[in-house]
Amino acid sequence: QKIHLKSVCLQYQLYLLLNSHFFCLLKNEMGLIIFFLCASVPKTAEGHCKWAEVLKDLEQIKTSKDIDVSLYTANTDEDVKCQEPVMRCFFLETKVILQECLIKNCSKTQDVLNIWKNGNASLENNKLNSTTPAKCKECEEYEEKNFTEFVQSFVKVIQKECK
Repeated sequence: QKIHLKSVCLQYQLYLLLNSHFFCLLKNEMGLIIFFLCASVPKTAEGHCKWAEVLKDLEQIKTSKDIDVSLYTANTDEDVKCQEPVMRCFFLETKVILQECLIKNCSKTQDVLNIWKNGNASLENNKLNSTTPAKCKECEEYEEKNFTEFVQSFVKVIQKECK
């Protein structure tokens, strides 16, 4: 959330700068640099959650009757410092669901594949600046639960992350 606010503030300052001096700035090298920096700052809608697509696909698969697996299910009330390892655990277990779907030719295979791809892409973007605290549990230390309970917990964790 803090990073998002800084990004919005930076975008607004660059917008004001460019709006008031746009043509004057383009006449010199520094103006061009500022212009390209502003253009490269990612624009994100306020309140947008990077896990929104995953959440949609989870809603699609939660009622599936042809997925019958037991999965390590992280606690929804884990320490905030363990949030990234918890998310990684859910996406690792999604790989298990995907393999089960490929074997059984599930009707929701594409939705499961989307969850796995979108989640791993988002997690890879965070990989460089992540360090796992020693007190965080490994995925295999969590209790195994059925598919329905797993999806319910997964949804709760994502909703918590998106607040």
